[in-house]
Order: sequence, then structure tokens, then C-alpha cells
Amino acid sequence: MTAILGGRPQGLTVLHMDDELDTRGRVVVVGNGMAGARFVEELLERGGGEQFRITVFGDEPHGNYNRIMLSPVLAGEEHEDDIVLNSHDWYADNGVHLRAGVRVERIDTAAKVVYSGDGTATPYDHLVLATGSYSFIPPMKGVRADDGGLLPGVYGFRTIDETRAMLAATGSCTRAVVMGGGLLGLEAARALHGHGLHVELVHAAPYLMNAQLDPEAGAILKKSVESLGITVHLDVFASEVIGDDRVRGVLLADGRQIEADLLVVAAGVRPHTDVAVRSGLEVERAIIVDDQLRTDDPDIYAIGECAQHRGEVYGLVAPAWEHAKVLADVLTGTDPDAEYHGSRTATKLKVAGVDVAVMGINTPERDDDEFLVISEPKRGVHLSVVIRDDKLVGATLLGDTRKVAFLTQAFDRGAPLPEERIRLLVDLSDGAEEVGVAEMPADSQVCNCNGVSKGDLCGAVADGCTSVGAVMDRTRAGKGCGSCKSLVKQIVEWAADGDVTEDESASWYVPGIPMAKPQLMTAIREQDLRSVSAVFAALAPGGQEDAKSKMGLTSLLRMVWGSDYEQENDAKFINDRVHGNIQRDGTFSVVPQMKGGVTTPAQLRKIADVAEKYEVPMVKVTGGQRIDLLGVRKEDLPAMWDDLGMPSGYAYGKSFRTVKTCVGSDFCRFGLGDSTQLGIDLETRFQGIESPAKMKLAVVGCPRNCAEAYVKDVGVVAVGNGKWEVYVGGAAGATIRKGDLLATVDSPEAVITLAGRFMQYYRENANWLERTYDFVPRIGLETIKAVLLEDSEGIVADLDEGMQRSIDAYVDPWGQDGKQPATPGQFRPALPLIPLPKVPVR
Repeated sequence: MTAILGGRPQGLTVLHMDDELDTRGRVVVVGNGMAGARFVEELLERGGGEQFRITVFGDEPHGNYNRIMLSPVLAGEEHEDDIVLNSHDWYADNGVHLRAGVRVERIDTAAKVVYSGDGTATPYDHLVLATGSYSFIPPMKGVRADDGGLLPGVYGFRTIDETRAMLAATGSCTRAVVMGGGLLGLEAARALHGHGLHVELVHAAPYLMNAQLDPEAGAILKKSVESLGITVHLDVFASEVIGDDRVRGVLLADGRQIEADLLVVAAGVRPHTDVAVRSGLEVERAIIVDDQLRTDDPDIYAIGECAQHRGEVYGLVAPAWEHAKVLADVLTGTDPDAEYHGSRTATKLKVAGVDVAVMGINTPERDDDEFLVISEPKRGVHLSVVIRDDKLVGATLLGDTRKVAFLTQAFDRGAPLPEERIRLLVDLSDGAEEVGVAEMPADSQVCNCNGVSKGDLCGAVADGCTSVGAVMDRTRAGKGCGSCKSLVKQIVEWAADGDVTEDESASWYVPGIPMAKPQLMTAIREQDLRSVSAVFAALAPGGQEDAKSKMGLTSLLRMVWGSDYEQENDAKFINDRVHGNIQRDGTFSVVPQMKGGVTTPAQLRKIADVAEKYEVPMVKVTGGQRIDLLGVRKEDLPAMWDDLGMPSGYAYGKSFRTVKTCVGSDFCRFGLGDSTQLGIDLETRFQGIESPAKMKLAVVGCPRNCAEAYVKDVGVVAVGNGKWEVYVGGAAGATIRKGDLLATVDSPEAVITLAGRFMQYYRENANWLERTYDFVPRIGLETIKAVLLEDSEGIVADLDEGMQRSIDAYVDPWGQDGKQPATPGQFRPALPLIPLPKVPVR
């Protein structure tokens, strides 16, 4: 190891490989976020690994991950492992020295040495600053603890560690305040609300997302956010955090006080410029760079959110990708004259469940500007465009982004606009102006999150990717916010001339286990896997758990093992954890069982008494002939069921739900069979049975079909002379389908046997969340008849045995110990998030 000339701190370790052994130039990248890592990728693509020794410093101890996807991780929609872009192994495999978890303190620009906090010095020939941004914490009273760190319960929302901490806090917190009504704040509010917290959002501006939207669009977005059950406070800022040892509440500038045990500060970001400032580089809002991303030091560059180019600082990913490409071209000599001339920002994303697309930046209006606005507040839609000198210079699409492809092309290319400006936002009869994927230029950007163009997608197809999933894996298109997936699919199908194969994962039962359902069930039985975590450990790649797979695996394991299944509460959806159907306001519905829709005066009296005692806002007769008590607070559920003393009606789970019946032969003059008793018998036998999706049944006493048996998952119709027709695969919801006649049998007992066999066959062979009205056409009615009626596969006895095992394992969730919490937070208070509706009164 050779010494570096010039003064340096005593005892400092110098990281400097002998030039005689390695004569490559030295590129040091400070920052391992999305800009820094992308630059390294671009450098390697251009052969930079042969030209340079590459060292990357990262503040965080992790590899590179997709920061855009932190919101889905917080919401529980993605696992943190799924958002990793470049693991530690990737750097090693590509000959890149990653200094993860090591902060750079300063740069000696004269000696061309980087000094880091771990006591080392690293020389460079070219230095790239990609230090990104940090969460801005306003100087509120009480926001910091005595040691200078954030008060316990206060979180930024910028890193995976902050996201982990918030996720952990949701288990013990009940009320959250989110400061900031921009993209991150709205996503944090939605995610925390999804975890059952009461959420209030505080925004200092008069309307939401004021940096991207106009006041009208912001007002419509506010209504959409409030419809989720999130309280929004506008035009006010938080002046103080209340609490000595941790957050207890927030004081607003107008004197109002909001209780909270969790505070998320999403009040914007600031560029990380401290290293540049300490090192004497020119800094204004960010680090000033020229058209080749060079600072005022000729050997130091800056890219991404920490760079200020021609007065602009971009907070989006797409400009960082452009920076990375230009700088990689310059340093490798691929195009030594390459320049960056600024970005025309266009982004499409989903904010709190609402589709939003914004193009252009805020510029002063001119008298000759043209404006076209379509605003439909009731529909949650606001569309606007700005035209200048016959060119599209700005557009906002909120709630309806169908025209985004056409507008993006007009914005990017400056393409001629239609004389009838209304065509920019509305499809007229001939659709002449609509741009198809065939007409899109190859360099048109499709995925803003990862900077993927149409040409990149077509190139992946040309290289042999034959499925949409393979193209997405190769290019990372659609791996960010996901809003471009439909366009990616269209382009891949066009590029492949329709010859697109089905993704292998489409045949998997759940996304986290690469097995089809029969193969998975066999492995579960052979390896004696009785819990969801055991399945992941044994069968998932790398033993990694997948949040999206847990519910499906829970259902499958309960079917396979019955009472021997090992329950894990975190593998259940909220409905299954508390045995109730969560409503949009955060409360729950209670539906007692009424077999076949039959009740008694005593039951009705109990229901009325309970509804009054717990101040139930609405009592309603359901479509399944039961009574629904709506608006029940989670903490009241155990006591309410105890007072009712009735079994659960299973109106919440992916399971056997109810059997609807008509009056039948006892009272109806048209009745041909006792439909009421048969309905009761069916519900008694199959109550609460787990299944891939909900199952609704009906029995009618004649073909007049008063209980709609023809459009149920299993429908039974009395046809006279003691005979019953059994129909399967019917639907009367968003999909309407008359069931297929499976068989005509001659007794109620035969109906129960055949219905059980069909349901078990469906349970064992249907995909997760596949309703019977999709399952029956997929398998084929003739195949199902052969299996169930002729025993063509020799499995009828096994189907009967499997169903009986589940029936024997049945336990009413509100009986025995069901009212005792399985976990400390199972029935902790979750206050209503919006005003509850009142009982309609005429």
C-alpha cells in the first residue's frame, strides 16, 4: 500500500491500491440511492468496469432499493425484500467496492481524497456526488428529544429503516398525524389508515399536492382522500409536538390540538449538500452543475436530487436517470460531448388510490395561453391542459388517465394538436387523434419510475423475452408505482406480434411459492407443513416470506389439515383476525347466523336489544336474508357477540357464507319441495368452511326461483316428485352468469352429498380468489360431471373425507375461547374514521 502525499489526519487508514498493480482510473460515488446506483449500472453497461475501479459509499447499510416503493411496503402491499434493486452480492459480482453504512465527511479537492467517518481516506480521479435528499423536519417546539434526535413516535418517511420503524409502531399505536399533503404524506396517511389507525393529515397549503395540482384538482383529491376515512386539515401548520417522553399529540397554529401517538413528518425534502459545503464546492439550493453535470471542480460531478442545473432542482426519478446516462457517456468516452439540457417532467402515479398524471412545470401564464378544463367533482375527475404557441406545455389528469399516452407524446414531441381542443381530453366518435403503441417513437418513456422506453421493451422482446413478466423483470418497467403496467403489456404484445407466452408465475397458487396448487398441496402433505411460516421456510425461494401469499396459504392449510392446522394470526386479513367485515369508516359489521334466513322472535329481540345497547348506527336486512348490524367498533365486538349468544354468519371471510331460501312447500302454494329445511340443513353442515373465495348458496322450492338459486355458486331447485336440480358456477354480482346444471337428484340427502363433493373439488383445485363462476368454465362442466358423478378420477371418497375433516374441525369463532384476544391488539380500540351514517327515516 502506498502513501498519499499531502497532509492527512494522524492514524488515518488510506485505501489506495498500488497503481503498478491496477492502472485503471478511480471513480468514487458518494451515495447509493437510486441516482448513484443507476449511474454505476450505466457505467458498467458502457464497459466502465474495465476502465475504472469503482467505489460506492452509502449512508445506509443496505444495498440499493426502490425508494418509490416504500409506500406499498408501509401499506403491507409489498415486502421490503421485493423492492431491492441491487443486493450486496450484485456489487461484488460486478467488481464494485460497496462501502455500505459509511458516511463521507469531507473531500480534499486538492489531494483528490474522500475522507469518511470510519477513519479511512479514499483517493479518486473522478468523484460523483449522488447524495440525494433528506426529510425536512420543521423546527417545531418539542419535535426533538434532549439528545437532539427525533422525539420517540416521530418519524420521517424517506428510508427503509424509517418505514420499518413505522410498521412496528402500528402494532401499539391507535392515532396518527401526518404532516404534509404532498405525495409522500398522502401515501403515508393511506398506509397507516389501512393498518387500522385513526389518521389526521395536516397540510400548510390551501389544497393538497399544491406543487403539482391546481386548486380545483387539489379540492377533488381532498374529497377522495376523505372518502377513505382520513381527516384533512388545510391551510394550517403544526406548531408544537406535545409529549415529554414520546408523542402525545400535535398543537396546530390556530390553537387546535390533535391527539396522536404517532407523527409522520412528510413536509418535503431538502438536497443533501453538507459534504459539498464543507468541501468548498459552489452550492445554492443544491450543488451547482453545468451541462455535463460537472461542479466548479473539474473532477467532481453531481447527479440526482442533490444537483442544481440551470436553476432547477428535480425531485423526480426520471431526471436522475438522464443525469446518469449523460455522465456515464462523458466519463467512459462513449460520447465525451454528451450534455444534459434539462428535463421535461411528466409523471403518472397513484396517490392514495387515485390515478394522477402531471406534465410540465409551473411557469408564469401568458395572455395568449389556451386552457381546457373538465372538472367533475362528483366523479372525482379533474382534467386540464395548457397550450402555448400551439404546443402542449402542461397537463393534469386526476381520476381519469385514459388520455395519458396521447398527451405524453404531444408533450414530449411537441406534436401538432387537434384543432378541436376537446379531443385532447375526450375521445370523439372517430378517435382519429388517439395514439396507438405502433405510432409511439422508440425513445418514448413508458415507465417514469425506472426510465424505461418503448425501445427498451421492444429490445427485451427481440432478445428473447416472451412474456410480459419476463420483459418487466429484464427492464424493470412496471416495477415502480405500477401505473404503466397496462401500457407495458400493450407494447410487449405489439412487439411480439401477439406471440406472448403466459408468465410461469400465473400458474402459481400464490405469488410467493413457485408451485401450482396440486404440486403445493402434495409438498405440504409430504413435508408435514402445518403453518404458513413453515411453508415459506420449506418452499419459498430463499425461505422468504411474501405478504401477498399469506391469506391464500392460510386458507389452503386449514383445508388440508383441519383442526391440526397451526394458526398464525399475522397470516390473516383483518376481517379474519377479528371475525368481522371491516367497513370503509374503520368500523365492522356483525351478522349473526340465521340458517336459511329463518329466525325466531327471541333472536330478533336479542338483536334489537344489542343494537340499542351498542348504539349501532344501521340495522339492515342483507341480500342473504340475515340481519346486518353496521358500524360496530372493534373493541365492542367480543362483548356484543357475548350478548347476542348467536353463531357467526360468516359475512366476512373467504368461506361458505349463507344459504338463501324461499318459503318452500310448507306455506307457498307453488312449492314443490321443502326448500327452507334443505337450506337450513346445508348451512348447518357446511357453516364457515374455508374456500378459495366466498361461496353463496340458495335453495328454491320451485323453478319460479324466488331466492335466485340459478345465479349462486351452488343453487338447488325443486322440480317435483321429490327431485332436485343442482346448479353450479352461477353469479349475480359484477359478473352475471346462470349456473350450469350439474345433476338432478332424488333426495335432499343426495343434494347435500353432491354439493359437498363439488365444494371440496372446488376447494382443492380453484386458484386463490377464483370464484366458482370462473372455476367451472375453466375446468369444464363435462369434466366436473365425470369426476363427481362417474368418479372418473377415483377421488370421490377422498373428496367426501376431505370435506368431513373440515366439518369436524369447525369451531364457531365467537364460541368457546373466541372472545378472548388471540393477540394483545386484536380488539384494541379503532375509532370510526368518518361520521357514521344514520338510520334512514322517512
